Amino acid sequence: MLKPKLLTTLRGYSRSQFLSDSIAGVIVGVVALPLAIAFAIASGVSPERGLFTAIIAGLAVSLLGGSRVQIGGPTGAFVVIVYSIVQKHGIAGLQVATLMAGAMLILMGLARFGSAIKFISYPVIVGFTSGIALIIFSSQIKDFLGLSMGSLPPDFLEKWATIFRHVDGINPSALAISLLSLATILLWRHVSRRVPGSLVALLLSTAVTQLFHLPVETIGSRFGVIPSHLPAPTLPPMDLAMIRALVPTATTIALLAGIEALLSAVVADGMIGGRHRSNMELVAQGIANLLSPIFGGIPATGAIARTATNVKNGGRTPVAGIVHALTLLLIMLCLGRWATLIPLACLAAILIVVAYNMSEWHSFLMVLRCPRSDVIVLLTTFGLTVLVDLTAAIQTGVLLSVFLFMRRMALVTNVGVIRQEFVDEEERDDPNAISSRAIPPGVEVYEINGPFFFGASSKFLEAMNEVSNAPKMRIIRMRNVLAIDATGIHILTEEYSNSTRHGIGFILSDVHAQPLVALDRAGLLSRMDARDVTGHIDDALDRARERLGLPPVPRPARSVPTVARESGPQAAGPAPVA
Repeated sequence: MLKPKLLTTLRGYSRSQFLSDSIAGVIVGVVALPLAIAFAIASGVSPERGLFTAIIAGLAVSLLGGSRVQIGGPTGAFVVIVYSIVQKHGIAGLQVATLMAGAMLILMGLARFGSAIKFISYPVIVGFTSGIALIIFSSQIKDFLGLSMGSLPPDFLEKWATIFRHVDGINPSALAISLLSLATILLWRHVSRRVPGSLVALLLSTAVTQLFHLPVETIGSRFGVIPSHLPAPTLPPMDLAMIRALVPTATTIALLAGIEALLSAVVADGMIGGRHRSNMELVAQGIANLLSPIFGGIPATGAIARTATNVKNGGRTPVAGIVHALTLLLIMLCLGRWATLIPLACLAAILIVVAYNMSEWHSFLMVLRCPRSDVIVLLTTFGLTVLVDLTAAIQTGVLLSVFLFMRRMALVTNVGVIRQEFVDEEERDDPNAISSRAIPPGVEVYEINGPFFFGASSKFLEAMNEVSNAPKMRIIRMRNVLAIDATGIHILTEEYSNSTRHGIGFILSDVHAQPLVALDRAGLLSRMDARDVTGHIDDALDRARERLGLPPVPRPARSVPTVARESGPQAAGPAPVA
């Protein structure tokens, strides 16, 4: 439904909620200040462009978005692609590419592509996210060490070669500021979680630099004065040749913005128990990316960390995001001139922490333990992101995922077990059907029929969301799941964590050999009680009754499923894994 969440949430809006949203918005605005400046500098543009983006795009996303609590603005995901565009086409090229991406996002939302974007496989997302994190880290070493050298080359290997050639020119004062900022960010979380450590580090490092007159580079010494007002809206010069050249890059920006925004909205849904409107969110992101370059900004999307900060501080409606944008505007108008005193070494430390947080190293290691095809997609996407460019990485990763998926499906088809992913098995003449079993009250049974891969994961989530009242126990029956990929493993792991967090029991039933091995290597089985991984639905129901403190019931007669006869012996429980 193409209706902004703001219109929905304003019905019955209370004064107490306005107070909570306002407090959350002010806090997020303060959190966004150093990040907006840092992302702009890392992207190769002047710091005020990050502020313009956070204000304009943040306001548009909150006014028009499909999520209650989404916070929009510049993010680390765009650093690599923006830097590349500025080097090749200048600021005008960046503005044109962002405008084109905004138009693409609007068209994607109007065409109801919100759910289609979710089909991009998990290894592709982890691969390019980890690659971006490594590139951000590499780009900040120069300012972190205070090296006296020119601009770093865009090539990853050349960049590190240049850094090593100049490593003997470390500025002790800049390194001290960097280490002070890094320690402040890491330790401040133990003091307060409401006041961001990045802001404390920024204020402390600026004060120390000015008090002791340290010879370190600042925003003012490199970029000059930061304007204390928004620029007048202007359209960049463009021609047909430039538009043609920027189509692949604009497509990458649109895909990145869509993926990041919808991932952030899904995370927010889990935190507040809501449900976003994906197509409306895409339209809002498109409008934000149309307005941002007109006011001198850079590409924007949903920011997961700032959205989580919003939720944790009481934000529950788009009003919090509006207050966040207005807070940033007020800071820029009143305190913009003081931002020139911020040392670049501090911003480098902030971005190194951001790079670590977005590196997805735990997810990277998890995918490495998944089936070989997922590992190939992960490493290919990661390598192309780091060594070539983000556009090639995403395009190749998606295409490789499709081809490997086709191969995987062809292998499964050969044994004749392709089924519709979710089928009402009670309509079948099946002696092992759930309809012939007594399901205890408070227990929900979910049947997955067919390979559990990235294309089927959305159906699993839809089935989970169909239940209005949370059950006491969930049984996931997998007797017809002969293959599972990294996305399926991730979905089951997230569902297990979500169920555990809400006190809901989680039981796996009828798990075949390949999913059993894959889940074990990914670490999910080690987190579960071995008794919660069963070989038959009757064992799973008995286990559910045991956990609920209910007496056992007589079992009906079993029969061997057709799938087991076609594909080998069915797993009779958690088998030992080599």
